[in-house]
Amino acid sequence: MNGTTERYGLLAGRVLMSLIFLISGWSKVTGWSGMVGMMASKGLPLPELLMAGAVFAELAGGLSLLLGFKARWGALGLFLFLIPATLLFHNFWAVPAEQQQAQMSDFLKNLALMGGLVYVAVVGAPAPSLDAVLERHSTAAPGERARA
Repeated sequence: MNGTTERYGLLAGRVLMSLIFLISGWSKVTGWSGMVGMMASKGLPLPELLMAGAVFAELAGGLSLLLGFKARWGALGLFLFLIPATLLFHNFWAVPAEQQQAQMSDFLKNLALMGGLVYVAVVGAPAPSLDAVLERHSTAAPGERARA
């Protein structure tokens, strides 16, 4: 694979992965009361606080991936967020038979996302990304920084 394909392939992967978190986070904002009610129905304590945390995780992590800013940390945060979210909300083993296939599909989708997030956490966000711009700027000689 050549450098251009790799460069823009990694960017496309980050952008595409970010969309599910950005859209999900925004839908939690716009459907706040319904989502808080759903969390409360699962018996979770402090559902409003947990919902605020979920919104923050998804929007901040999604933007981190999208922009390639602190992408390793954003990916790690989203990975950690997905562990309880997957186990609590896609527990296909504990739902009625007619819901098992849909919940298993969502469970497996989250595992796949977690795999992609591990990849970003390890590789980071090479150019084009804000991380690459900031790294290039911090390693430039003082005279080069003034021209950047």
